Amino acid sequence: MNASADPLRATAQALPKVLLHEHLDGGLRVATLFELMRARGLPHPATSVDQLARWFDANAHAGSLEKYLQGFALTVAAMASPAALRRVALEAAEDAAADGAVLAEFRIAPLLFEAHGLSGDAAVEALLQGLADSPALPLNQRSGLIVCAMRHLPPSETLRAAQLALRYQGQGVVGFDLAGAERGHPPGEHAQALALVREAGLGITLHAGEADGAERVLEAARLGATRIGHGIHLVDALRDPGRHHLLDEAIERGLHLEVCPTSNVHTGAARSIATHPITELWRAGVSLSYHTDNRLMSRVGHSQEAAELLRHTPLTPDDLRAMARQAAQHSFLPVPQREAALAALDRTS
Repeated sequence: MNASADPLRATAQALPKVLLHEHLDGGLRVATLFELMRARGLPHPATSVDQLARWFDANAHAGSLEKYLQGFALTVAAMASPAALRRVALEAAEDAAADGAVLAEFRIAPLLFEAHGLSGDAAVEALLQGLADSPALPLNQRSGLIVCAMRHLPPSETLRAAQLALRYQGQGVVGFDLAGAERGHPPGEHAQALALVREAGLGITLHAGEADGAERVLEAARLGATRIGHGIHLVDALRDPGRHHLLDEAIERGLHLEVCPTSNVHTGAARSIATHPITELWRAGVSLSYHTDNRLMSRVGHSQEAAELLRHTPLTPDDLRAMARQAAQHSFLPVPQREAALAALDRTS
């Protein structure tokens, strides 16, 4: 059903948004991915764009984070050229803007492209150029790039990713992240790299509390993270009086959760949108906002994410507007850009 035929979807589309959590290698347009795979001669599970879309529709309900992450091998191989990376970044910015974003941060693990013959530096430069090419969300004004390290790899690789991020600090790279399979790979394993980034003043947002417990959320915060990717198992501390101090600490720190409801359902971190912890955490006073995570893998856009929250939870448009303001306040872009985003949110509310 399109927005014009669904008043709730139209309301969601009209909401101004701030996008803090979207993986570029999980957000390609289906047609773009199909074209890039064919151009590179890669094996793929479809013979048409529609068939590829249906494949991702089916794969979205993997039921576990590990299975959900398997699709990234396909996208990374397809994106492994400067031209492809530039295109993907530009299209991601344009799609975010079309969904109502006034500010956006995109993330990716550039060192993954080394296996395909492309250096991390070349990958970052191509991605930054793609964002710079966007008239809607231009780099350093309304968009930025977060460099991810893969937490299951040795700490030495995380250190290399951190050093890569710092080489482009001030040129469009605004943050650093640990991504990938969470359970069994706590953030403390990468303390050296995180200390390097923290001391350099680069923003830190770490995936935590998606497939592991509330304790990991606070471990990430104590290592320098001011934002947390997902973080929804912080709700366990809310529900358990013996662990309530973890929730209190998160609130006292002003920790901001980048919540991705649809993705959480697809990976098995939440049972449904209706029972998702976002409402409970929001009402408990946790700073948070809602995001897409992976437009392609979860087959969801930012407006659709908003519509699903409005349809299946007690959250209201005013709640979602307030979340967008909190997202803007916690962006890693410089203060003038954050203030401009807040002003844009006020104009469109």
